Amino acid sequence: MREAAALARIYLRMLLGYVRAVLEYRTDALILVLASVLTQLAGIVFLTTVFAQVPALGDWQRWEVIWIFAMVVLAEGIGSLCFEGTWHLALYINLGGLDYLMVRPYPVALQVMGSTLGPNGFSNAVLGLALLGVAATRVDVDWGPVTVGWAVLLMLSGVLVKLAISLASNTTAFWLRSPSSSPAGTVHTLGDLARYPITVYSTGVRAVLVVIPLAFVGYFPAASLFGKGTAGTIGAFTPLVAAACIAGAWAYFRAGMRRYDSVGN
Repeated sequence: MREAAALARIYLRMLLGYVRAVLEYRTDALILVLASVLTQLAGIVFLTTVFAQVPALGDWQRWEVIWIFAMVVLAEGIGSLCFEGTWHLALYINLGGLDYLMVRPYPVALQVMGSTLGPNGFSNAVLGLALLGVAATRVDVDWGPVTVGWAVLLMLSGVLVKLAISLASNTTAFWLRSPSSSPAGTVHTLGDLARYPITVYSTGVRAVLVVIPLAFVGYFPAASLFGKGTAGTIGAFTPLVAAACIAGAWAYFRAGMRRYDSVGN
């Protein structure tokens, strides 16, 4: 526990150092935050337009769908705010920057994830929390202490699933040797589909969202919270899925590190 606390303390100092660097260009950071807010608001407008025409999406009511949307936005926000460096892994590998990280007495994966910070993550996280707060007053859930604790656990599990997917998809750069990670970008784009109940998609799309498994960021956790039959039963395993995803992504990253042999000159 003492070692874990030390790792977390160093990681926080890395992030705070980058915050100070970002705030040197406050206008740029503010523009990025505002652009992120507008992007997420566009999604909310889309949902509002849809539910102005139909009362529900299958057995999902308006505020239940907004809950799914908010969980995904929150996970993306925390990921960008705390683990944005994952997206720079391909550059580290391609330019040999990973060599510098390997000689430091700190886990390479954590150095990569904490190497930068996405200012837009702050607005996404705040917006996600705000939407969850409003949706919590509109959904048919008895918010007792146990239910609240379960909801928090599901949200944290969704964040971990999203982090694991991001780390694993970017780790493919060890094999592709490209300065950009196209597979990671593709997976991130697919994540937009996970903002809505996967029952609205075809069987093939549902299978992709389960296998990757983006559906465990918002859909299955929400189904468990709202008691949505089979989907709710599957959603109850979200914490275990999150643990398996983190372990798998970490093992995949270590396999990539064993493959890494610098870039020469």
